[in-house]
Amino acid sequence: MNTVVLTRDLMDGSRFRAAIPDVIVVRSPDAPELGDASLVVLDLALGLDVTSIVAGGAPVIAYGAHVDADALERAIAAGCVDAVPRSKIFRRAADLLG
Repeated sequence: MNTVVLTRDLMDGSRFRAAIPDVIVVRSPDAPELGDASLVVLDLALGLDVTSIVAGGAPVIAYGAHVDADALERAIAAGCVDAVPRSKIFRRAADLLG
């Protein structure tokens, strides 16, 4: 499985790498690695158009602030297979993404 995490947060990237050593972390929605992804993990803090990421074809799991339930719900409405609070994605990263 080719999991690609789209985030600009260096700590998030480190936490994903610690949980899943072969994960690929990119900072831009234009990164070529997204084209080969079998799963995309999207940081909603980036403020990107979620539908454009979903349109790439790979399943997308979004994550964001637990206090922003609207953003998590919008991510599901935009086609993400799941949208979870930031704390949950890191506690269960290997299970959710592995």
